[in-house]
Amino acid sequence: MDFSRIASIFETLRLSPPSKLILLEGREFALRHYPPTPPDADTLIVGIESAEMAAQVKIVLSAVYAGSHIVWKVESGQKSEERLDEFGLEISSYPISLFVPSFGEGTSFEAFAEIVAHLRAPDGCPWDKEQTHQSLRKHLLEESYETLSAMDANDVDGMREEFGDLLLQIVLNSQIAYEAKEFNFTDAVKRIYDKIIRRHPHVFGDLKLDGVEGVLQNWEKLKEKERKGKKEDKGILDGVPAALPALSQAQEYQDRAARVGFDWPEIEGVLEKIREEIVEIKTAENPEQVKSELGDLFFVLVNLARWRDVDAESALREANLKFKKRFAYVENGAKAQGRNLSDMTLKEMDSFWNEAKRLGL
Repeated sequence: MDFSRIASIFETLRLSPPSKLILLEGREFALRHYPPTPPDADTLIVGIESAEMAAQVKIVLSAVYAGSHIVWKVESGQKSEERLDEFGLEISSYPISLFVPSFGEGTSFEAFAEIVAHLRAPDGCPWDKEQTHQSLRKHLLEESYETLSAMDANDVDGMREEFGDLLLQIVLNSQIAYEAKEFNFTDAVKRIYDKIIRRHPHVFGDLKLDGVEGVLQNWEKLKEKERKGKKEDKGILDGVPAALPALSQAQEYQDRAARVGFDWPEIEGVLEKIREEIVEIKTAENPEQVKSELGDLFFVLVNLARWRDVDAESALREANLKFKKRFAYVENGAKAQGRNLSDMTLKEMDSFWNEAKRLGL
């Protein structure tokens, strides 16, 4: 790197080189899919040699920076200020350099990890300092369900907030693990980084696979190989968390079994099994048999959902929400008439229910 050239660029910008600066070649930056630089530091990208490279640099930066973020272009000894979403539209000659000012305090993972570590420090928060992996378990579960609720509602603002709350749980637990000399967040990141590369040889290697089904089948083979490498006496289904909701657990069991060929050859086999289970429920002779046969029916209905590419847990949650909305409409209809639901006939309640359906609730 020619540091005299860097000094010249900052002279053109009429800026003193910042105390924290990330310096990258345009060719290296354009090869990325996500900026390799923390957004709370100034970044200088030098040697952008073509319109194609400039366009790719903008795409990579846009994964983190807003389109309205102001950047500085240095071209032929002249500087110009422009919005990121307008960068590259008016460039007469190459190479150019691009100065990307910090996106602001608190925008990098490192900054977030710092405040979480501060919460646990001697001068931190009494509540945070008392937490353990076990005490945080219920909060992780709550945040996970709140995140799922935002996703189910397709609530963009809610997802943005809940993903942040979920990230806090992960980073806080990692900080606790670091203090206990168990592992740190970098260890966790490196573990999943290596796992992703290892389990995607069709992306990061030379393996050729046929579509999604081929990917999933190969994934199961890789996980089986990993289990053997660890010398663990565990089967394909042992890795499915016991704490999963029952529908999700059933679907994951069936997915994993199907990847190694344990599945009906046609969907008609699933439909026939549903009909068979309904008959068995009708002929059940005691509550225990009813319970067992209902469980079998639920399980095979999950298999039908899997065959039709439907997430069973999400489908039932959506059905629950739909029922809640329609029943609330029935309740409100009764209130508008000054009546209690318990005083209404089923026919009267059905009238409001059908009205809710017509309104698309």
